[in-house]
Amino acid sequence: MSLFRYSTSDSETVRKKIKIFVILTIFSFLCLWMRVWYLQILKGQHFQEQSENNRVRLVSLPAFRGTIKDRNDETLVSIRPAFNLYVTPEDARDLSETLDWLQKIIDFDKQQVFQKIRETRSFKPVLIKRDIQREAVAIVEESKMRLPGIEIKVEPLRNYVHGKLASHVLGYLGEISKDKLASLDDPSYGQGDFIGKNGLEVIYETLLRGRKGYKEVEVDVSGRELKTLRKLPPKSGNTLTLTLDLRVQKVLEEAMTGTPKDPISGSVVMMKVHTGEIIAIASAPTFDANLFAAGISREHWNKLMQDKLRPLQHRTISGQYPPGSTYKIVTALAGLEENIITPDTTIYCPGHYRLGRGRYRCWKRGGHGSMNLHKALVQSCDVYFYTIGNKLGIDKIHEYAKELGLGDHTGIQLLGEKRGLIPSTQWKMENRKQAWLLGETISASIGQGYNLVTPLQQARFMATVANGGVNLKPLLVKKIVDPDGKLIKEFYPDVQHKTHIKRENLQLVREALLGVVNEPRGTGRRARLKGMDIKVSGKTGTAQVVKLKATKDIEEEDKIPYQFRDHAWFVAFAPYEKPEVAVSVLVEHGGHGGAAAAPVAQKILQKYFELYPPFESVEKAEAETTSGSGEVNEVKVSEPKVKKPVELPSAN
Repeated sequence: MSLFRYSTSDSETVRKKIKIFVILTIFSFLCLWMRVWYLQILKGQHFQEQSENNRVRLVSLPAFRGTIKDRNDETLVSIRPAFNLYVTPEDARDLSETLDWLQKIIDFDKQQVFQKIRETRSFKPVLIKRDIQREAVAIVEESKMRLPGIEIKVEPLRNYVHGKLASHVLGYLGEISKDKLASLDDPSYGQGDFIGKNGLEVIYETLLRGRKGYKEVEVDVSGRELKTLRKLPPKSGNTLTLTLDLRVQKVLEEAMTGTPKDPISGSVVMMKVHTGEIIAIASAPTFDANLFAAGISREHWNKLMQDKLRPLQHRTISGQYPPGSTYKIVTALAGLEENIITPDTTIYCPGHYRLGRGRYRCWKRGGHGSMNLHKALVQSCDVYFYTIGNKLGIDKIHEYAKELGLGDHTGIQLLGEKRGLIPSTQWKMENRKQAWLLGETISASIGQGYNLVTPLQQARFMATVANGGVNLKPLLVKKIVDPDGKLIKEFYPDVQHKTHIKRENLQLVREALLGVVNEPRGTGRRARLKGMDIKVSGKTGTAQVVKLKATKDIEEEDKIPYQFRDHAWFVAFAPYEKPEVAVSVLVEHGGHGGAAAAPVAQKILQKYFELYPPFESVEKAEAETTSGSGEVNEVKVSEPKVKKPVELPSAN
């Protein structure tokens, strides 16, 4: 007899269990097969790419941004090597712990890094910090084995060789924003790239930036590069050669530096009168563009923004100021052209001018006595020009100011240029909904009232007076050359407008401007050059910031609050016989032009003529002048010779 006995019901139970087991086995194999099908067929390409990325990665190689040089090939802007710290999230063992450790030796924003990681792919390197110190580099390299995913790359960084020099013109770089990246629709730009933000850096961005390169590298599990498989080298950007002269620029900026306790704010421009080339240009106070090269810190940005002297403002093109007595040149030329006066017309100055019930003071309270045109310009007599202005009317003054290039864009290729303002009856009615008053013409005739000009306009204005009446577009860039030395484009003088003012009238004014600097009673005597047989012609100006009644009870000028002091102007050209350069100097709240602005002009003119002795190598390509008489011949400008078409963005 068997030890075990099975009933029919037991046999049925076993069969059911076997059936369930078979079904579960089949279902399990089916699930496994479906998973394999999903991974191998549906997601095969995706996982193959991910696997390949774990082994082979595409690394971008930054391009060397083009250099910027002065007219003598002295480097103003270059690149230098910088140590940049990156993390590849996929390779990091514990990302948060790694970043915490790095924060002990390097200052960076951890939350900002996490934000960048969320916006990018896990196998893409994310920048932690640019331009880290060598001490930090050494520590990170020593700890490389315990920091998987961390990498230090040596990459090019923008270097403004002379720090603050010409920073408003050269401009600076900044990290490209999300909105800008989206609007550009240019795949060559990526997150973390730097782009021109201001000055020539943004105007010539496409020509300076170069082209990125790429390389395929094999990496290990920690993300360390094992070998390079393929490489496409980057292409460097083009070189800009400017019209600036570094040596003159240094003197100019030193003259406008001031002291920490008494800083100077204002602008200086030196321009060639026959070509429009800018030899030197500065806005004070200035800033160090190197602060932006690696990404400006919040601390430095706040300091710049909170500075009451507004160092980021480019006063030369965007500062708008009353021209003061420099505007008397316009009134004088308008009076001569309209036959309101002759060179011998005399007007008596008792120290004031009466119009109806109004009484308008001359700067010399006791009066200048009998004045003709020459004396009135030399001694800057207000009453003489009040009288002429009243006879001309505001619309005639407006016409001649516009003819001479004031109150309009100069066309310089820099962003942010302001137009200024030359008022007229039509302007006031359209903008103020009021009729023009006769008393406003009196103020406007000596550069006060609604009149506003920029320092660059003033320099071009003086160049126009010096060269015989030709308005030239200011030039900052002489040529563009590619990395192989091939000329891409060369820039030539550009005549914007030729005035209809008679040469004999321009000559009369030039003779008077010579007296402003060289005669005993001239207001610009401090602009005379030392030890040189070179005559400077110029005009001083004092532009009121507030109405006279606000400060009339303050006897001593240095007791007037800084913000209420007058702006100081001096505009000039030299040499008188054969003009080569024009200068415009503005010292904000500097007081009298002869005391504050003329000495600055003297320093830069002195330096320029030490470097470029006059009468020996006067440029012949664009213009020639007759010797001795001071009369200027017509400027002849050659047509631009473009070697290769280049699209350049407009500044306006």
